[in-house]
Amino acid sequence: MSTRWYPIYQKGNPQLRVFLPNFWMKLVKPNVDQPKNVVQFITSVQMTNHDIKNYLEKIYKIPVVKVDTSIVQGEFKKQPDKGYVIKDDDYKRALVTLPRGAEFEFPEIFSKEVKDKEDETLTKHRKELRKGYVEFTAKCKKRPGVPGWFGL
Repeated sequence: MSTRWYPIYQKGNPQLRVFLPNFWMKLVKPNVDQPKNVVQFITSVQMTNHDIKNYLEKIYKIPVVKVDTSIVQGEFKKQPDKGYVIKDDDYKRALVTLPRGAEFEFPEIFSKEVKDKEDETLTKHRKELRKGYVEFTAKCKKRPGVPGWFGL
């Protein structure tokens, strides 16, 4: 299951070995509305439904009722300069159903104060951009049909 190299067995106790799986899981927001007890993960393609269920129950102690998985192919992209095609890695999408009474809510990472500060800085930036655009277009009013970048 794992491709990692472990230290060779040595005499004596305790054995200083830790067995870690090559699995990973990423919690994502679903594109469509789901019931409160359904959570979406992106996992490695090698994980099975049984592995996902054991991973969540044993490590995070989350009760899991059902796991539905589907493999999503990575996007094909054409490199603009070189002309060759690049393909993103495939991944497995897992919809995990929790028991009936359980609900999952995404945590609020940013507080409202941080959002307000970001909004203030954005409005200042927009005002500066608008002022520069008005000054730029004022130069071009006397010469219709000539692009703005043409004049100094």
